[in-house]
Amino acid sequence: MLSLNKLEIFALVVETGSFSAAAERLLLTQPAVSQHIQDIEAMLGVQLFTRGRRGVALTPPGETLYAYSQRILRLVLEAESAVTDVRHIKSGQTRIGATPGVSMYLLPGWIRTFQHAYPNLTLALETAVTSKVLAGVLTHELDIGIIEGELDRLPTDGLTSLALRDIDMYVIVGTGHDWCQHASVPIAALDGQPFITRTADSQTRRWIDTLMAEHGVAPRIVAEFDNPEAIKQAVASGIGITILPGYAVFHEQARKVVRTVELDDVNLGRTLKLVWDEHRPFSPVTKALLTHLTAEFPQLAPFLETTRGQL
Repeated sequence: MLSLNKLEIFALVVETGSFSAAAERLLLTQPAVSQHIQDIEAMLGVQLFTRGRRGVALTPPGETLYAYSQRILRLVLEAESAVTDVRHIKSGQTRIGATPGVSMYLLPGWIRTFQHAYPNLTLALETAVTSKVLAGVLTHELDIGIIEGELDRLPTDGLTSLALRDIDMYVIVGTGHDWCQHASVPIAALDGQPFITRTADSQTRRWIDTLMAEHGVAPRIVAEFDNPEAIKQAVASGIGITILPGYAVFHEQARKVVRTVELDDVNLGRTLKLVWDEHRPFSPVTKALLTHLTAEFPQLAPFLETTRGQL
């Protein structure tokens, strides 16, 4: 009889697309993963994969086994979730992917209150751009993602999202900037302004570039950074201006290090979102986290209630 362990290894090879990637995830050697697959093939008398330069592809028998594997592993997760009481387990972990602003400014507070309520549970946080968070959720390296990035033009097949909160974005200027005394400016005023922005692989950067192009505005890019803290420091030092969410500069604005300026003719709002694989039930620890976050995001409560039977 096939063991759950071998089915999990087989499914991970399928989802990662290669034996080496699966081995890295499992902390095994590639020969060990290959041996597990060969054991399954010998037991069933079929070939499960064809191997090529770009990795492995399923044979027809492999596709059939993968479909059954998904159903079996889902039932196991559902069983665990249905009977596990996280308050009484010795340890447990959920893996969260988050975009930089969420990771730096929002999640630490949520993690602190969650760990106070569940000191035996651990939240593992990975900070990445939106596309990498989505990829991690789809390959099950991450249990859930919390992002600000837009989902259009990204591979989201199999993913579900839930809007958590509207995020107000602002033009951020240093205290020596001419706009410090302005509550708002038109977007046309940004044309030619020295601008500090995220790197090109960031969904925030794509969002800003698209916004500017739609209004015929071309700021002068003077620096690119991969995290909001570096951007804030550069703005505060007078290198240029930027666009950031209000929560990212709350303390700096209170200390009068930077100022927020609205655009009077353009809405700079974005949306904070929860993303997950709709084909994979939440683990007990992930479910506990989402239940804990209903105090912050009440819309999670009816969502969790409607999915209770699937968990």
